[in-house]
Amino acid sequence: MDTIVGLLPILIMFVAMWFILIRPAQKKQKQTAQMQNSIKRGDQVVTIGGLHGEVDAIEDAAVYILVDGKTRLKFERQAIGRVLTEK
Repeated sequence: MDTIVGLLPILIMFVAMWFILIRPAQKKQKQTAQMQNSIKRGDQVVTIGGLHGEVDAIEDAAVYILVDGKTRLKFERQAIGRVLTEK
């Protein structure tokens, strides 16, 4: 019985860390993956490096972005940080 009572604070700390740190990070990661998978042609996006552009074409793991209307750059899908507008 003393062993269970001794482990109780450690278990409470683990559960608290789960709800404070791990769970929100997993939710954010899931939302980011969903956003990256739902990108479509014409979306205005920002890469994780801060480059703004419009999605021109999509491959399995790559996205082609038009930067100034004529410059076409190829990025990994995971490099897309956020979608600004959806047409």
